[in-house]
Amino acid sequence: MLSKKHALISLAALALSATAAFAQKGPVVGVSWSNFQEERWKTDEAAIKAAVEKAGGTYVSADAQSSPAKQLTDIESLISRGAKALIVLAQDADAVRPAVEKAIAEGIAVVGYDRLIEIPQTFYLTFDNVEVGRLQAREVFKLKPEGNYAFIKGSGSDPNANFLFQGSMEVLKPAIDAGKIKNVGEAYTDGWLPANAQRNMEQFLTKNNNKIDAVIAANDGTAGGAIAALGAQGLAGSVPVSGQDADKAALNRVALGTQTVTVFKDARELGRNAAEIAIQLAGGKKLNEIQGAKSWNLGPKKQNMTALFLTPVAITKDNLDVVINAGWASKEVVCQGVKAGTVKVCN
Repeated sequence: MLSKKHALISLAALALSATAAFAQKGPVVGVSWSNFQEERWKTDEAAIKAAVEKAGGTYVSADAQSSPAKQLTDIESLISRGAKALIVLAQDADAVRPAVEKAIAEGIAVVGYDRLIEIPQTFYLTFDNVEVGRLQAREVFKLKPEGNYAFIKGSGSDPNANFLFQGSMEVLKPAIDAGKIKNVGEAYTDGWLPANAQRNMEQFLTKNNNKIDAVIAANDGTAGGAIAALGAQGLAGSVPVSGQDADKAALNRVALGTQTVTVFKDARELGRNAAEIAIQLAGGKKLNEIQGAKSWNLGPKKQNMTALFLTPVAITKDNLDVVINAGWASKEVVCQGVKAGTVKVCN
């Protein structure tokens, strides 16, 4: 029979054990970010961190600062810090493969976040980027069904750039084939950097003597670069320009009339889903057991992937209330500098 002293020690040990088990009920989730240059990634991060911590897990992260080489070492560092699941926003989808393959070999779950990492053992989570491209082109086409179009594409190292372009061309190809629309410039934007987009747009304007009637820009950063180039020639506001991400600056441009459309992909929803999927996979769930997951093989390498696609929403000056009502951006930010009576939501 245990003495009273031994019984108390045993109870204390059990309590400590229970406390430790509670503290470690969730896994370490490592997030490898490509960079934080664009406004939206901070929103994604907040959503991921909140969902990981809600599940009792631990959030750790690294910023590759737009360097594919650094991202490789970042992922190895996250593994060494005890990550049981990784969420990877790839700077370069091919360059990141060795680190992702190493993680998979060590039994670590990997979620390809927003950008495709075409390895079948990873889970692909994104908004439907082909549909984003369609939405961009539809809104610009409504205003300019004919004329010279320039295409400011995303980074050539990111498969999303091609998915976006594919969606836009699905909408525009009939008019291009009929000779109503002419593609007078098309270029990738290295690193998705606005400065590179601006340079590309300047070259297109010079080449075409400023006769550009519409611009399909891949995201709000590249749209901002294109609009800066148009503005230097006195064309901002007269040439429709697309974008995506619903960056606050872009929403203000939509209200001001210098950008035609942005596509709202609620990063809070994307981040929450990523965290919840990572937690489930770390806990032993199989890829195809994730709710809403489907088989998909339309990537460049035609690999059989497991994916979940969220639904994007086109935002124009006529429905800016959607992002305001969602708490994504305040009316003050969206409507800054907007002339009274020109935009309904700003009245």
